[in-house]
Amino acid sequence: MSSTSAGGKPLRSSIVADDVRGHHLLTIHGYSRTKVTPTGECARSRPFIIGGHRWCMEYYPNGVCDEVADCVSLSLVLDEDVAVAVKVLHGMCLVDEADDAEQSAATPLVDRFPSRGVASYTTFITRVDLESSKYLRNDSFTIRCDIVLVHDVRAEGHAAAFVPMPPCDLRQDLGELLASEKGADVVFEVGGETVAAHRWMLAARSPVFAAALFGPMREGNAATAGAVVRVEDMDAEVFKALLYYAYTGLMPEAHKDDHDVTCQHLLVAADRYDIKRLKLICEENLCEYINVGSAAVILALAEQHHCVRLKKACLRFLANPANRRAVVATDGFQHLSRSCPSLMIELIATFAV
Repeated sequence: MSSTSAGGKPLRSSIVADDVRGHHLLTIHGYSRTKVTPTGECARSRPFIIGGHRWCMEYYPNGVCDEVADCVSLSLVLDEDVAVAVKVLHGMCLVDEADDAEQSAATPLVDRFPSRGVASYTTFITRVDLESSKYLRNDSFTIRCDIVLVHDVRAEGHAAAFVPMPPCDLRQDLGELLASEKGADVVFEVGGETVAAHRWMLAARSPVFAAALFGPMREGNAATAGAVVRVEDMDAEVFKALLYYAYTGLMPEAHKDDHDVTCQHLLVAADRYDIKRLKLICEENLCEYINVGSAAVILALAEQHHCVRLKKACLRFLANPANRRAVVATDGFQHLSRSCPSLMIELIATFAV
């Protein structure tokens, strides 16, 4: 006998699975040269974020073990520590980017990723099949990894009992608080402009702000409402971007053409105010902008602000003799030689033939 409501209509319930979907494209350039990699050894992709988790892919040109040494093996790695297992659907496939077609990974697998979990595709494709396929062009091919994170599987009752839950809007509210200046109790004078903010928020986000606004060495009348704190040697837009991150935890949108310059200035500001995560975000973004024209400037920045990963990325770029010769001819390299003489000694020792 079926259940019915007071109005005589049958009640309805459902099982709902909330998920977040995304994909990552990994291109292998110079495939033939990667075949010198020994069996069991891999190259890792740069980390990428899907569903709020950090992932990376591992590429084994000669298989993950001797049993599959004639195959290309791949792994999907959950590159972070998590408290509970992550429920994931995932799959990998080759894509033909020349066709510019969206393709989905066939036959997704189901895994529960524990902390630092790994899912392996040991026989992704044999090298013979890859080398005779349309996917290998100009000694390059592209792999697509699709990831679906199942966040919650739950039962829901009929509409009268269902209360929709919107996403957390804390970031939006704090961003609007900064923009509106409502309740602001400190004013910064920077680059000829004034910027109002809230001492409690800045002190919570930065130990340098906390010392300047509440510590015994605070500037002038910085402890009083409406205080003016002068910020030297910083552009007003960079300082505003720093405050936006402090309130929202997000990087402000920047024009694509000058995103690298914005990251450079913001990295300096983040280091100055000891906002560690923002500094790391800028450092990671700048790794994407290392080229002949920028390598020397970014290397000097990494050295001066103790950015270990960014410095390593610059040195990897300079390890190529052709890149190194081109960088030496730039104005940025002349600046590097003047501003970081100890680094020049390190470069000579590292790349001396």
